[in-house]
Amino acid sequence: MTPDYAHARELMVEQQVRPWDVLEPRVIDVLATVPRELFVPTPYLGSAYADIALPLAHGDYMLKPVVAGRALEALRPQDTDDVLEIGTGSGYVTACLAALAREVTTIDQHADFIDAARARLEKVGAANVRLEVGDALTWSTDRHFDAICVNAAVDTIPSQFLSMLKPGGRMFIVRGRSPAMEAVLVRNEKSAPRIESLFETDIPYLVGAAPVPVFQF
Repeated sequence: MTPDYAHARELMVEQQVRPWDVLEPRVIDVLATVPRELFVPTPYLGSAYADIALPLAHGDYMLKPVVAGRALEALRPQDTDDVLEIGTGSGYVTACLAALAREVTTIDQHADFIDAARARLEKVGAANVRLEVGDALTWSTDRHFDAICVNAAVDTIPSQFLSMLKPGGRMFIVRGRSPAMEAVLVRNEKSAPRIESLFETDIPYLVGAAPVPVFQF
């Protein structure tokens, strides 16, 4: 029997996402319509809408639906916004951002992730996405963005990420040390960045952004 993904998507929104304070109507609408099952590796299709992080290649994971939802809720991309996504992964969050924003630039260091995400995004009609292979910690651009969504954790927030925000721009990022990391919204204000704590979570680190091991004798 073919799974009823539309019903599973509705349950995800009503039982997982809304109770986690994801309430912005545009965000809810996107989560209720983007077919998450198209972005899930085939072995995990049965868990496409489960409240778990799903394994990808290279030791990466798809964010849990509630974490993806809170990221979108915090950023609230507008249809005039240019958004940078760091960590394309499966492309699911990319598709959600693309449905909300004017344009999305997404980068991932794994070329196979970029290739697979491109095919999936074409399938859902997301034509406003630029996909690039690159290491987020060394990637550079002259462009500045209204919003940045970082889909992996860092020990400390890299200054180069902040430098790519427009004045008044905002960034969703998870920082700290496992297992008690903190998801935050960073606003690029005139005097200094303002950081708003959102919730605790635990997600894999961005390659190169994990804490330096401390050796004890």
